[in-house]
Amino acid sequence: MSKQSGSSQRIPSFNALGSTLSGKRQSKSVDLSGDSSVSRETKSGRNVIDEVGDDSPIGRELANETRRREKLLGRRLPRPEATRVLTVANQKGGVGKTTTAVNIAAALAAAGLEVLVVDMDPQGNASTALGIDHRADVESVYEVLIDDVPLADVVAPSPDLNHLYCAPATIHLAGADLELVSLVAREQRLRKAIDAYTEYRADSGLPRLDYVFIDCPPSLGLLTVNAFCAASEVLIPIQCEYYALEGLSQLLNNVAMIQKHLNSELVVSTILLTMYDGRTNLAAQVAADVREHFPELVLKAVIPRSVRISEAPSFQQTVMTYDPSSTGALGYLEAAAELAERATRSS
Repeated sequence: MSKQSGSSQRIPSFNALGSTLSGKRQSKSVDLSGDSSVSRETKSGRNVIDEVGDDSPIGRELANETRRREKLLGRRLPRPEATRVLTVANQKGGVGKTTTAVNIAAALAAAGLEVLVVDMDPQGNASTALGIDHRADVESVYEVLIDDVPLADVVAPSPDLNHLYCAPATIHLAGADLELVSLVAREQRLRKAIDAYTEYRADSGLPRLDYVFIDCPPSLGLLTVNAFCAASEVLIPIQCEYYALEGLSQLLNNVAMIQKHLNSELVVSTILLTMYDGRTNLAAQVAADVREHFPELVLKAVIPRSVRISEAPSFQQTVMTYDPSSTGALGYLEAAAELAERATRSS
């Protein structure tokens, strides 16, 4: 893949993020403008930050958020020299793997980059968040892995954001681990499918993919092994709680085994702290411990606990389109910008 010099994109204004919708669907967010605890707008249209003094805790928090948003406005996001393929993995469930995959992907797509999300989790939560049909009768990643169906036949565009695509997962994927056992090159099937898809886009005159995010199930079976073999980078979301740290060493050991036997290009490039609650000492301690042990890998951006992040999938949206002014959207925009500005790897 050839280097595209000088190409870059800008992160859109938070207020303008909604204008990047493709027009096929309208935002379904609930109007809670009368509740000052979840909205910064008063019924009179005045901003709450204007009503609160900077010397109060709420005022300081709002002022800090405003400064963070101002730093993002108009920032250019560099296009990687080649497609970056990242596996979002953590064998522990509930740490925010799917949420991280879809929201960082949405943030990058909103800035104009070409992004594909490959849903490898039989639950299909990434497909749901991106508004992609993943009923049992829909061709999905399962057919790609088991029946050699081209990835191009299952990839669908997101109805909410241009430049964002998804290869959905269906319930059939739940049995794929067993079915893959007897197949030839069982660990490399996803990688070959992604390589063939990038060639198809080039031959068809479609824009080159800038990022591919592979959302893994919370296990270390053949689906996850396929994801590791297809990627050049691993992004690990870590919940800011003690249990989330316990399985990290085992995950790193498994990545090392993949590097040794199946994919020597694979590296753990990024760790993202999720579900951070600044009111607790535990969250601060976990964050400090992770940063101490992995100072070069941990993003400065931190994803807070946010009701809006949790609500968005119920409307088949990411938080980026469901409530772009929320603290959760801010956190993921910062994470996406930091990820994009880090040194890229050729895939």
